Amino acid sequence: MTTILSANNETLADSVDCLHDGGLVAFPTETVYGLGADARDDKAVARIFAAKDRPSFNPLIVHVANQAAAEGLGAFDARARNVVERFWPGPLSIVLPRLPTSGLSLLVSAGLETVALRAPAHPIARDLLYRFDGPIAAPSANRAGEVSPTQAVHVANSLGDRADLILDGGDCRVGLESTVLDLSGNRPEILRHGAVTRAQLVELLDTVEDASIPTNEGAPRSPGQISRHYATAIPIRINVTDPSSDEAFVAFGETNNESSATVLNLSPSGDLIEAASRLFTILRTLDRAEFAGIAVAPVPNSGIGCAINDRLRRAAAAHAD
Repeated sequence: MTTILSANNETLADSVDCLHDGGLVAFPTETVYGLGADARDDKAVARIFAAKDRPSFNPLIVHVANQAAAEGLGAFDARARNVVERFWPGPLSIVLPRLPTSGLSLLVSAGLETVALRAPAHPIARDLLYRFDGPIAAPSANRAGEVSPTQAVHVANSLGDRADLILDGGDCRVGLESTVLDLSGNRPEILRHGAVTRAQLVELLDTVEDASIPTNEGAPRSPGQISRHYATAIPIRINVTDPSSDEAFVAFGETNNESSATVLNLSPSGDLIEAASRLFTILRTLDRAEFAGIAVAPVPNSGIGCAINDRLRRAAAAHAD
């Protein structure tokens, strides 16, 4: 298993060297931990797909230090500039036409003519990007289909020695993957819900379509669109108010449930932001225990609650048959 390293000047320098040599570096962002490789290196990007057992048709998000770096990779318009000026650095990825001169490996786009770009806000991720001085392709640092990692130990448990280095930056603040906004066409579309909400985007763009559930399962336009995703080893039921005695219960807000085997609360105060930050950690904790299943209480489908419910629906779909 790859050693987990505390992020400091020495380990960040080692990480940059590793990336330049075609290696894979797991690093923290404010959303989840990413598994990074030089986005211009075909072999390095191919290693990401192999390490994650990720389908080759599932595109990757390319992380950049800032807007200037992004404008060398994707075709920006006024909409894109307005959005990134408001939400970057932060938990928003934008999909744009890929520039022919970008130098990006075509593997990051998985056969599409577009590229997904994000400037993360986490100080370790930003330090790594500025030191590397190039684009880093980085999906979540876990095996494909599993619950995304919000702690360095989650990365080690999922990937073993498939990552060359793991930088430890503590718990991820947001805890859910970034919102993905497609600006490659005439109509802005949300391809994946996250901490930047549709309502916030509508304030800038007037109208934003919800395209987070793809019509063609075989060709996702964004990471996180595959219906069976974020899977746990044991079944998940959602919108449950009366859990079984052999199920673990994931509560939200005040609860007096005593019938289930154990109870963990996403947010006793009913705070959706707290719930989002705790969701994946709680699912991983319960997945390692001896329960017949996991029952999750209803979560309001507003704001970041839309993203929470999106992840829960996909997790539950993995056990639908």
